[in-house]
Amino acid sequence: MRERIIQFGEGGFLRSFADMFVHIMNEKGTFDGKVVVVQPIQKGLINVINEQGGVYHQYLRGIENGEVINSCTEVHSISRGVDPYTDYKAYLELAHNPYMRFIISNTTEAGIEYLGTEKLDDAPPKSFPAKLTALLYERFKCGLSGFILFCCELIDHNADFLKEYVLKYADLWQLGDEFKSWIETENHFCNTLVDRICTGYPKDEAEKLCRELGCEDRLLNTAEIFHLWVIEGDYEDEFPLKKSGINVIWTDDVTPYKKRKVRILNGAHTSMVLAARLYGLSTVGECLNDPNVSVCLKKTLDEEIIPTLGSTDEDITFGNAVLERFANPFVKHQLLSIALNSVSKFKARVLPTILEYREKYGKLPKRLTMSLAALIAFYRTDEANDGEEIMKFMKTASVKDILAKEDYWGEDLSFMQPEIEFALRLIEEGGMKAYYAEALR
Repeated sequence: MRERIIQFGEGGFLRSFADMFVHIMNEKGTFDGKVVVVQPIQKGLINVINEQGGVYHQYLRGIENGEVINSCTEVHSISRGVDPYTDYKAYLELAHNPYMRFIISNTTEAGIEYLGTEKLDDAPPKSFPAKLTALLYERFKCGLSGFILFCCELIDHNADFLKEYVLKYADLWQLGDEFKSWIETENHFCNTLVDRICTGYPKDEAEKLCRELGCEDRLLNTAEIFHLWVIEGDYEDEFPLKKSGINVIWTDDVTPYKKRKVRILNGAHTSMVLAARLYGLSTVGECLNDPNVSVCLKKTLDEEIIPTLGSTDEDITFGNAVLERFANPFVKHQLLSIALNSVSKFKARVLPTILEYREKYGKLPKRLTMSLAALIAFYRTDEANDGEEIMKFMKTASVKDILAKEDYWGEDLSFMQPEIEFALRLIEEGGMKAYYAEALR
């Protein structure tokens, strides 16, 4: 089977996502290709991948249509790994393969950056965009066609930024207008949205699972059942994900899909966890098992978040799926982990719904507004984890000053002061039982 895909990133997410999908396509006979994995940073798993011949076991675990599923697949989509830090020549030689057609990347949110300090003859250049530019230039010099690039980093317009930075490196290294024209015309940079909770290497269960498998697997990987890949463009003919049963959406614009995910999944998380932590809970699973927190969450979704989006069938279906995903008995998602940097998360994930709800209905959404009061109360505890300046301000400032802090919220939220102060009094005088009693009224 020919190597047709270059993948930047060898972590658990891509192995539970794209690599799993390639395995499925190969098994179903809809695709015929292997993945070469490139290690994007100096320390990684390439040695382990090569020692295991690219083979690993992927567990998919969760609830689907009310049924608990725990399945294991031996994945054979990866042919080998390349470490550009120890064998840069092998990395550049990937560009010489005429059958290479796709590039997939997940180098984390910090991976798509322009440093502007590297040189073309660095072996390798430090940043991912610089490494990619060197690879593309090698391809160009070979006189071969370009690539279809699927960017999976969790930033807005991920492929647009990657392309912009590649062109900037082309200018920095003076690679010429002909090369830049080749980048523009021969390569397709696709923005994507990815969605699957990957819980990675199951440290606590690894010994037991390997004993059941009858082999040692240092790449053992776990993830939830749910998955979604939204990709700008339509390359189904060459990369038949949909035909193979993968939950993919080819589209002209990922924006509405991203909005739905951020508002429903991430917004539900952020609006729920701080109040639940003040209530004494520790994990998302505990939240779903608590009648007060779980009912409050469902009302928040059904009566505030989803109506603001438009309450389409797709919104409602996604909301129901989110509740199943939160209830996954195999995922122990810590509330304090989700609570990290909650001020910026609230601004991006919850506040837009509050503002749109107010504009649409002429009033504030009760539970989402109360969740901002819970955020303020949480930041007055010692469990908050954010920037030092933010934590100091939030712990000591008045409600009035917090709401007026445009640097945090993007605008003055003083109009919310009566409702926030009311909810804070409930917490201070009656505790979280009083908070949830009011939220459920």
